[in-house]
Amino acid sequence: MLLNVDELRPLLRAAWGPDTCDPASLDEWRPDNPARGQCGTTALVVQDLLGGDLILGEVHVDGARTSYHYWNRLPDGTETDLTAEQFGPDEIVSGGTVQQRPPEGPRRCREQYTLLRQRVLAALP
Repeated sequence: MLLNVDELRPLLRAAWGPDTCDPASLDEWRPDNPARGQCGTTALVVQDLLGGDLILGEVHVDGARTSYHYWNRLPDGTETDLTAEQFGPDEIVSGGTVQQRPPEGPRRCREQYTLLRQRVLAALP
């Protein structure tokens, strides 16, 4: 089955929860902002299913780096950020460099990634 970003987006959104959130962002996760803390795990699942590169940028508030943010560059060169909605107007994402995926899998949030991946795969038609 060929899958595209538009088909994948609602599956990811339905799979997000506090149990798939980066523990460092868990206190900021809310049902009305389900993308919060989901960027790393989501980018990995998108890469699993669609290929391409992982991109890492920095999040700044008032000029100071507050965190990091992951998104994807698809094989056709298109960049897609399925968790961009998590940020408020004061949070600016800048930069963006290609990151090599660790061959042993994610070093952080491994359980969250595994759970998100299982949910998305189970929801595929």
